[in-house]
Amino acid sequence: MSTRTTPTPTRTPTIRHSTSALSRCIEPTDEHDFVERVYEREPLVVARAEPGRYDDLLSVDDVERILCSGGLRHPAFRLVKAGERLELGDYATDVPWRPAAFTGTIDVPRALSAFADGATVVLQALHHTHPPLAAFCRALEEELGQPVQANAYLTPRDSQGLPVHHDTHDVFCLQVAGSKRWLVYEPALELPLRDQRYDPELGEPGPPVLDLVLEPGDMLYMPRGWLHQALTSDIDSLHLTIGVNAYTWLDALKGALDACADDVEFRRSVPDDGAPAVDLLAALGKRLAPEDVVRRRRSKLVRTRRPVFSGGLSELRAIDSLTVETVLERRPTVLSELDDGALVFEGKTVRVPEHALPELKAIAHSETPFRAVDLPGELDDESRLVLLRRLIREGFVRRSAADD
Repeated sequence: MSTRTTPTPTRTPTIRHSTSALSRCIEPTDEHDFVERVYEREPLVVARAEPGRYDDLLSVDDVERILCSGGLRHPAFRLVKAGERLELGDYATDVPWRPAAFTGTIDVPRALSAFADGATVVLQALHHTHPPLAAFCRALEEELGQPVQANAYLTPRDSQGLPVHHDTHDVFCLQVAGSKRWLVYEPALELPLRDQRYDPELGEPGPPVLDLVLEPGDMLYMPRGWLHQALTSDIDSLHLTIGVNAYTWLDALKGALDACADDVEFRRSVPDDGAPAVDLLAALGKRLAPEDVVRRRRSKLVRTRRPVFSGGLSELRAIDSLTVETVLERRPTVLSELDDGALVFEGKTVRVPEHALPELKAIAHSETPFRAVDLPGELDDESRLVLLRRLIREGFVRRSAADD
């Protein structure tokens, strides 16, 4: 592997947050420059004098409220400590209940005691449970076209959570509070797959290519595979790791191969000599046209997203008051596609009669608030309301703030 120079931290003044989730991580680095020069290639450090930059995503107060509520259950959280093996039973318990116990529930006093003794609290999969991060990750998924996840790490002073390791997804480390020293090393395995976790047998880390301290508002991007470890100073640290799970060429090949199931030649048994009767590689290659690869990647992303359903109960209760003059909008957190006239999103498929397709397509493609009365198509008012009520229940449409 060629020798890389140490990226130079960029010090910037306080700036107004971009509406782009990616820009919010990397600015003032240009998005195009990041994708073409940095992404999957080398780390990027952006240093900012901007405490509070990420507090709206997850603050120290948020973490304390989540941690001390007593409602956390494994695997939504875990405790880790470099050099020690912490068992779940050391800080969690089963709460008796009928008909079934709440298993793996945090024992708050013991968890706090472990934290005081140097254990890092990891809040996992916050993109599923914390609405601000759910919305942020969904925006980043739309921009990158890849699945995104979020964890938080609360590390006590003078401590280390994890030993040297690599991640199997790209990460944006967003420093929320306190400070953390990061040591970053060249990969032992470049761009590992999800099941290719770090093992010292792959090679011990060499000299660090980065030795830096992240302060509140700073960001460190690392491609998957870059070895790293992090340590706190004399103050506690809270940072977010926003992970990007890449759709690789191996995934693209598997998707193309799955698409070959409709070709009888791929369904034939393999003969004793192992020689196919036709050129199967050529047939597979036709399934790898760029537009098909992009379509399958987008389809997989769209069909596997979980709903981000903030305000869903209020929307449901307000359905009966819906009129053709009510200002509505697509939920900004929904990723969707129109597949042969059907609306596909979040594991759902909404089909409508052919005569309702103009309205459905207009709603699916809307980028601004709209009213039922203004939609194209030939549906009468009541039919339009029937369609919109269904889309509200499914979580695709909601009332717009523009109607307040």
